[in-house]
Amino acid sequence: MNTDFSKKAGNDEIKHRFDNDVERFSNLDTGQLTTIDAPLTMELCTEAARYINPNAKYLLDIGCGAGNYTLKMLSKINNLNCTLNDLSMPMLLRAKERVGAETTGEVSIIQDDMRNLQLPDESLDIILAAATLHHLRDDADWENVFSNMYRMLKPGGSFWISDLITHDSEPINRLFYKNYSDYLETLGGPEYRQKVLDYVAYEDTPRSLNYQTALLTKVGFKQVEVLHKNSYFAAFGGVK
Repeated sequence: MNTDFSKKAGNDEIKHRFDNDVERFSNLDTGQLTTIDAPLTMELCTEAARYINPNAKYLLDIGCGAGNYTLKMLSKINNLNCTLNDLSMPMLLRAKERVGAETTGEVSIIQDDMRNLQLPDESLDIILAAATLHHLRDDADWENVFSNMYRMLKPGGSFWISDLITHDSEPINRLFYKNYSDYLETLGGPEYRQKVLDYVAYEDTPRSLNYQTALLTKVGFKQVEVLHKNSYFAAFGGVK
């Protein structure tokens, strides 16, 4: 995809928005309102991880926010060693506090762009990525991050994604744009709808479900599974 990303938000702007929204994102009911089926996709991704890796010991949560996905994972597999990654230090500190109260495992934080993560080869059982990959930009970003996730997973480990997506067919893209716009309006009226659509347009560069599942296969994942799709959102992943 050859697109000019120069007018998209940079890391500092994205970080600033999340630095100032910790309280909202500490509550799934308020933090994920703009994500269709957020509770369902969190349940599905963590259940899939539990079924694939029931004896998991090491978890990485990229773009962890306030730690909701890791907390849900800990409710299914006890005492995981958790590595939490985010751009926002206030989010990471809240996540570490919340996660640390629910596991006897080690909890570590990494404040950095997900593109820069360099954990050891084959050191992780589960990687979770909720509402974060849509900040990747060009094809090289996407392939490098997916390859890096594959590298860091143990054989048999799994990578689960819940995210905003786009669609390869432009008419279908228009259909689901309208669908999502209508959904946002039910949450807060026309002004709220436009606010969300404006920051999605400025911050986000999602890719299609087809693109991402093909990329999972390309970088080496043996099994790729789609757990759920509704409008502009999907939950899916791969097993190494």
